[in-house]
Amino acid sequence: MGLILTAPFILASASPRRDELLRLLGLDFRVSPSGADESFFKGESPMAHVRRLSGEKAGAVADGNPDSWVLGADTIVVIDGEVLGKPETTEAAGNMLRKLSSREHTVYTGFTIMKMNTSITEGSVVASAVVFRDIPEDEIAWYIHSKEPYDKAGGYAVQGMGAFFIREIRGSYTNVMGLPLCEVVDVLKNVDAIRFVV
Repeated sequence: MGLILTAPFILASASPRRDELLRLLGLDFRVSPSGADESFFKGESPMAHVRRLSGEKAGAVADGNPDSWVLGADTIVVIDGEVLGKPETTEAAGNMLRKLSSREHTVYTGFTIMKMNTSITEGSVVASAVVFRDIPEDEIAWYIHSKEPYDKAGGYAVQGMGAFFIREIRGSYTNVMGLPLCEVVDVLKNVDAIRFVV
């Protein structure tokens, strides 16, 4: 019983959350971050941005590994049209949480699955709505002095201590973690990258 890969598999991301989610499936893969520039193009929509960037990440790694399946992904948090990246300071993390407090925001993840020697390139963009409860200042101060906010888009971790800020999620939970597993598995099956065996 298991999940069989039809070729070597590479995750073009250093995200521990994406790594964790794929390993839950029992996939055997290696990690090779792409180093892609994550800047926005002028006038680029959030959906177009994550779709393009996931393709660039996958392509950068697939170029040197034409016989492998490569998965690239990019996740952003958007509120009122503003993209919240990964905070680098306690002040930035606190400001993000104040913006999200008592509000709804959207998490977008674009993903691309590519295999160069077959010319297969498939992917999608998944959006999830997340509603935060009111976050008092003592909780913000406590959270931003932990290590958790600083490598996460939007400055919080749905699977970590930040989970108690979340009142409601509409859509994919794993998307908010950084990889919409349901949709990724569907694409991997459709392109015959994985097979379920008993």
